[in-house]
Amino acid sequence: MIITQTPFRMSFFGGGTDMESFFRKNGGAVLSTTFDKYCYVNVRHLPRFFDYTTELSYSKTERVINTEDIEHPAIRNAIKMLDMHEIRLTYEADLPARSGLGTSSSFAVGMLNAFYALKGKYADKKKLADEAIYLERNLCQEAGGWQDQIAASFGGFNRINFNADGYDVLPIIISPERKKQLNQNLMMFFTGFTRFSSDIQKINVTGKGNKTVQLKEMLSLVDDAERVLTDKGENLDEFGRMLGYTWKLKRQTGSAVSTNGIDELYLKGIASGALGGKLLGAGGGGFFIFYVRPEHQDAVRWAMRDLLHIPFKFEDGGTRVIHYAPEDYVPKG
Repeated sequence: MIITQTPFRMSFFGGGTDMESFFRKNGGAVLSTTFDKYCYVNVRHLPRFFDYTTELSYSKTERVINTEDIEHPAIRNAIKMLDMHEIRLTYEADLPARSGLGTSSSFAVGMLNAFYALKGKYADKKKLADEAIYLERNLCQEAGGWQDQIAASFGGFNRINFNADGYDVLPIIISPERKKQLNQNLMMFFTGFTRFSSDIQKINVTGKGNKTVQLKEMLSLVDDAERVLTDKGENLDEFGRMLGYTWKLKRQTGSAVSTNGIDELYLKGIASGALGGKLLGAGGGGFFIFYVRPEHQDAVRWAMRDLLHIPFKFEDGGTRVIHYAPEDYVPKG
């Protein structure tokens, strides 16, 4: 039996520039971190007592004989890609799916990690990220960028650069005290809305004209935000104000990014003392992140009292195998 633990991510700046259609021509970069909320993938070989050969448990349960009959596209394609047989897979998570935290990509990374471990093979972080990107974007044909798979695999607080040759993961070098202060100044709330990121991406692609101008400006903010974090002479509050500005730009990139209800929540947070904030992910719902000085956090918490407040801490580990009990498995002849 194998159990993997894979973190979720929050993306601060540069989201959208990780789309292959954009960064192959213009370059791209995102500033993001993983945090201490995880998904868990438990995988083992299914004992041969049953009248089915694959059992999957996520938001629903599937029991099939033929791999082609698996409804979940990522599981079906991953099983075929890595030539897995007689699998029992269980998925659990600390936070809901379709909520803007890269949950589907964290699952893809954690599942591939578990499959390799079950085969007795080691897959490094880059291999897992690359194969999760291929799984979701090519095999499953889901719209979206590359940052989620990379963040989930590598973990930590990073700048991820994208170019015609691929990507580079560059850890943000920041003092522990400053990093802790940033963490303490960020507040996350669940709006209660969930949606498929790929659906939002498709609506935004067809619903707006050329977004290159906004995306290029969002890309330039990555440099500015990195400087605020790494230069001790910079006021960390600027990070919060820039979150508000990048959210303003993000809202211009597609009709499905925001809603009237989400806009009202944002204005409520600002009126209560938040310096800035943004919706995490492609838009349309999920989690709001606000930058709030400690003295205003009670007021913001009260203003958002109808939403669920989610305390969190940054994490550095990325995907990992937390339980490894290899099995003697002999394929059917």
